[in-house]
Amino acid sequence: MNITGKTALVTGASRGVGRATALALARGGCSVAINFSRSRHEAEQTADEARAHGVKVLCIQADVSDDRACRSMIDSAARELGGLDILVNNAGTTQFIPHGNLDEVADEHWNRIFGVNVKGPFQCARAARKYLEASGNAAVVNVASIAGIAGTGSSIPYAASKAAVINLTISLARALAPKIRVNAVAPGFIAGHWLQEGLGSNYEIAKQACEHHAVLGKVCQPEDVAAAILGLLTGSDLITGQTIVCDGGTLIGPK
Repeated sequence: MNITGKTALVTGASRGVGRATALALARGGCSVAINFSRSRHEAEQTADEARAHGVKVLCIQADVSDDRACRSMIDSAARELGGLDILVNNAGTTQFIPHGNLDEVADEHWNRIFGVNVKGPFQCARAARKYLEASGNAAVVNVASIAGIAGTGSSIPYAASKAAVINLTISLARALAPKIRVNAVAPGFIAGHWLQEGLGSNYEIAKQACEHHAVLGKVCQPEDVAAAILGLLTGSDLITGQTIVCDGGTLIGPK
C-alpha cells in the first residue's frame, strides 16, 4: 500500500507507539485521526506535529472499551477525513501485578484490561469495516505484545489479553478478507513513560535486564514499533493474519 493520500485512525495516539505511528503516517502523506482517552494535551501536541507535514489531522476522544464511542469515533473520522483506509489498534492498558500474586488480581482488572485491549480492537474493526471495505485497499494493524506469546509482562491478565489480540488478528483476517488485511505487531520492552510509570524505581533495572537478554542488545523505542507497523502497511499486499515480533531478539535470546 502506498500511504500517500490515504486516511488512517490510530487509537491511543497521544503518546508512545501511537504517537510515533501517527507521526510516521503523516510524514508519509497520510491524513490521520488521533484517538485519545484522557491525555488531551499530549494528543493535541501530536496533532500539531502531524499537521506540520501538510496532511489533514483531527483529535477524537473516545474510550475504545465502549462500543458506542467506537462507532461514533469511526464515523467522525471517516466523515472528516473523507473515508478510512487504515486502522491501527494501539490503545491499551494494564495493571502491574507480579504473576505470583494471584489474589491481587480482581474482576475489575480483568474487565478493564480485556475491555480496552481485546474488545477495543474488535469494536473498532467492526465499526470501521464498511469504510475500510469501500477503500478498495485497506489494512488493520493491531498492537499485541511478546507478553501474549511468552506469558510474561506486567500481569497475567495483560499477557492473556495480548494472546487474545494475536488470536483476534487471525480471526479478523479471515472474517474481513479479501478486501481488508489484518496483521499485528508484538513489541517487547518499550522504553518510555508507560513502563517508567508502571515499574517506578525498578524501570532501569528491568530495562537493562531486557537489553542484556536481547540478542541485539537493545529494547524497543516507540519509533521502532511504528516502523514495524508501517512495514506491514506499506509492504506486501499478500500478508494477512500474521503477527510480527519486534523485540530486539528478546524471545530468541540470550546468545
